[in-house]
Amino acid sequence: MSSFDKRQEGFEKKFAHDQELRFKAAARRNKLLALWAAEKLGKTGADAEAYARTVIAADLEESGDEDVFRKVQSDFNAAGVNQSEHQIRRTMDELMAEAIKQIQTGA
Repeated sequence: MSSFDKRQEGFEKKFAHDQELRFKAAARRNKLLALWAAEKLGKTGADAEAYARTVIAADLEESGDEDVFRKVQSDFNAAGVNQSEHQIRRTMDELMAEAIKQIQTGA
């Protein structure tokens, strides 16, 4: 195998690893977001966990974060929870950073 092939293989492995980390971080962020939203909606215990599953399932509707955002925003609007679009998106960003940190530290 030439050095070019080895280098290409290394890039492919790094890309696959990075994609796996992004997927894990997004999944963890979605759960953290769902639990945050559940608290705002007054859900605790089993109700909060059940709600988290619905938010996680919403992420399967399309690629990207918009499906999760719309689910949380819609639930907040239906329940009369006062959270702006900016507040939800900021929380999503903060929780993504937290999810990445947790994965990196093995938490």
